[in-house]
Amino acid sequence: MTATADRDDRDRGTAWPPPPPSVEGDTEEDAAFRAEARAWLEEHASPRAAESVFNRRYASADNSPEADEAHVQRCKEWQRTLFEGGWAGVNVPREYGGRDGTGKQARIFAQEQARFDVDTGVFAVGHGMVIPTLLVHGTDEQKQRYIPPLLRGDEVWCQLFSEPSAGSDLAGLRTRAVRDGDEWVVNGQKVWNSGAHHSDMGILLARTDVDVPKHRGITYFLVDMHTRGIEVRPLRQINGVAHFNEVFLTDVHIPVASVLGEVNGGWGVAQTTLANERTLIGGGTGIGFGDFKRLAREYGRTDDPIVRQQLADAFIRFEILKYLGARAQAAIRAGKMPGPESSVLKLAVSEHVARNGDLGLALEGAAGMLINEDTTQNGLWQQLFLGQWGVRIGGGTEQVQRNVLGERVLGLPGEPRPDKVLPFRELPG
Repeated sequence: MTATADRDDRDRGTAWPPPPPSVEGDTEEDAAFRAEARAWLEEHASPRAAESVFNRRYASADNSPEADEAHVQRCKEWQRTLFEGGWAGVNVPREYGGRDGTGKQARIFAQEQARFDVDTGVFAVGHGMVIPTLLVHGTDEQKQRYIPPLLRGDEVWCQLFSEPSAGSDLAGLRTRAVRDGDEWVVNGQKVWNSGAHHSDMGILLARTDVDVPKHRGITYFLVDMHTRGIEVRPLRQINGVAHFNEVFLTDVHIPVASVLGEVNGGWGVAQTTLANERTLIGGGTGIGFGDFKRLAREYGRTDDPIVRQQLADAFIRFEILKYLGARAQAAIRAGKMPGPESSVLKLAVSEHVARNGDLGLALEGAAGMLINEDTTQNGLWQQLFLGQWGVRIGGGTEQVQRNVLGERVLGLPGEPRPDKVLPFRELPG
């Protein structure tokens, strides 16, 4: 498939898009897999058009419990359809309910699925972060218990990592877990927990030893979000939507069997999750270059030389991200954990969404001051602009990614950090 054919079809307002028979870079085996996936999707889903259900949901600021529940239910129904059709967990081992395919096949299916009016958004944490972490660090019992329900769409997961005083410095977290017989008792507060208000399970980091340096006294738990003592409070964002939450944990009892990895070894487990999170966020927002070109045409801006240069810059960014994503996926296919590639991709995406937000409103001009049903596509571009901050901060800020790249890729010396070697209890509160 050529990029030009893809964009032209989208600009004509047809389904997104009627795909040509092959894609650049596909081997013969890839092409056969793509054709099989495409045929199945065409039979079970509707092609995504410019005014799609996905885009309307993305643009909607409807924060009602009814709208949220309807979205969760649609995601669950589609995930169950994928599972019953043999397309859930394309690269997950068959013994845990997956298809037992390759990472590249999973990427091919995701590319094809993106052309259809379906959404699996509520499973982003579960599929993009939890399953990869379980496959690396989980016991067989844990894999058998948690992966199949995720693939069937039975359980939604959230991430309970960040805290009010431990965001970028995640290792400074203060939520405590104390062993009491066959259970751990947890007390603390988490924040910026995407989808926690409709989640069944959560991945939780808590401090289990205050007498060692902060990175060495953390344990990784798998927690039932319906457990007594867990209170979820949605946080309304600048765009009017309460997607994030704060979560309070008061005397929450978690079974010992729910520890993932070793006690006090949670930081290493968390690195697997965080690397996959950066790759997940680097996957983009579902907005493509063709959407910008169509918007420019709608507002009669395509003859403006400045706009044309801005569109050219956007096209270059989309292409760079495509190849950065391919590099990250190549590392995974080679059996490597996501590493520097994921930080490069996350940083590039952060800058990309910032410039995309500005470009969308610039193309609309004065209409950019409107929102929701008063403007084009139910305010999609306003939501893109306002929602950029969640992408830029979530998974590690731009500054954090630059530090990671500077120290771990370029080999630059890190700043003096006595807090890395002192026992946690000696650190200022």
